[in-house]
Amino acid sequence: MAANSSKGTHPHAVTELCDEGARHYANALRSGRITRAEVEPAPCLLEFALLHPDPDDANWLRPVPPSVALAQRLHPLEREIQERRRQTIELTDCFDPFITISTQSQASIHAITVLEGFDRINAALNSATAECRTEMLTVQPGGGRPADALLQALERDRPLTDRGVNIRTLYQHTARHSQGTLAYVERISGGRIEVRTLEELIERLIIFDREVAFIPASDDRRVALELRHPGLVEYLAKVFEQLWQRAVPLTEEVPNDIDPNGITGVQRTIARLLIEGHVDEAIARRLGMNVRTCRAHIAKIAAALGSGSRAQLGYLIAQSGILDEDQ
Repeated sequence: MAANSSKGTHPHAVTELCDEGARHYANALRSGRITRAEVEPAPCLLEFALLHPDPDDANWLRPVPPSVALAQRLHPLEREIQERRRQTIELTDCFDPFITISTQSQASIHAITVLEGFDRINAALNSATAECRTEMLTVQPGGGRPADALLQALERDRPLTDRGVNIRTLYQHTARHSQGTLAYVERISGGRIEVRTLEELIERLIIFDREVAFIPASDDRRVALELRHPGLVEYLAKVFEQLWQRAVPLTEEVPNDIDPNGITGVQRTIARLLIEGHVDEAIARRLGMNVRTCRAHIAKIAAALGSGSRAQLGYLIAQSGILDEDQ
């Protein structure tokens, strides 16, 4: 808002009353009136209706009480605020159904998040670990884990046990021969971690508080999935519990069931995988052992069954009945 006088433009807002105007208005309030000649340098006082003509003498001006002047200026602002509030409510009501749809859609999208690259995967794991409150379930297939992976796991998992989170981990039987894995278990233990082993395991799996789960999405484990869908996470937790019930505590010896042919439980598992058509490398990977150890077991099976060739070995396994116990 601007005020003009015959001497030129005198622009400013009422909220920025000029020094001259402020001084004359204060004087008018103190004395009860002020002459027109005095306020000529501050025409804003009349423009903003802070002064009005004296009804008894046209040469004098009387001040409008500041409370009255303030109310006159607040009233239109309050009307505008009320109108803005009304528009805000109407806009909110208009868009609320669409926000609900969007929220449901976003929840579905974020139920499965694709994590690409070790850095992003580790960042997501670190975040979930920091938020974990009660329980972490993990499946770690593949035998003994590399030293750098164990160190990273130790740094991430140790704070969990320190704040009372229980950890249950499943390894494969071959991990029992890994000094690094055994040392990791001993260092993090503190009564808060339970470890069991199985001959065969599903792929890697980590579940936090039965609210979020992580699984690999590529063979090289450079891509992982972060799962937050309650149904998916609960299903994976049930799979873990079934495996856990079948597993052998790390503190106990693994039963070494040898059949009359001298074939061990591990060798029966290898025989079953051979019958299913798996190659040596795939069998070794599934059982968490190196290929050389796997082939040594295959050679013992062949010797026990009197097989002279790989093709004959499959036939003899099927005819021998050594897999009947597994079926």
